[in-house]
Formats: sequence, structure tokens, C-alpha cells
Amino acid sequence: MRLATMVQIFFIIYCFEAGLLLLILPWHPFWDTAVMQMVAGGLRTLFLHPMLRGAVSGFGLIHLVWGLHDALVLLTRRSPDAGAGL
Repeated sequence: MRLATMVQIFFIIYCFEAGLLLLILPWHPFWDTAVMQMVAGGLRTLFLHPMLRGAVSGFGLIHLVWGLHDALVLLTRRSPDAGAGL
């Protein structure tokens, strides 16, 4: 296995993990607990706002789509010597 392929596989795994975390975490009760421990009240209000939660979830969705795209490219990529037998 080439190094470039391994790096691409690790990037796909990263995209799926980060995407799921960013998609689900802002709506989990843990988010509220962690944010309530913040010292700055203005930041606390910002991080509890549904629009920011949606933005974080949208960023997670972008990661998932990017990982899916790279996975499909990796799976459908032809090997360099596939056309040599013609």
C-alpha cells in the first residue's frame, strides 16, 4: 500500500469521526453542561444559541460529505497499470 493511499484513508476516517462529533455534540446534554461551566457570560449565551449549534452541526455535515466524496474517489480510482493490457 502506498503512503499516499494510507494518508487518504486516515483523512477519510478523520472526516467521518469529526463529522459525526460535530453533527451530534451541539445537541447533546453534555454541550449544555460544558458551556454552563464557562466563566464569561457572553460566550455562554453565544454557545447556547441555536444558530451557533446549527453552524457547528453544518460544519460536521460538510466533514461527512467530504469524507464520503474522498471514500468514493478512493474506491472508484483505477490503478495506473489497469490500461496497460490493451
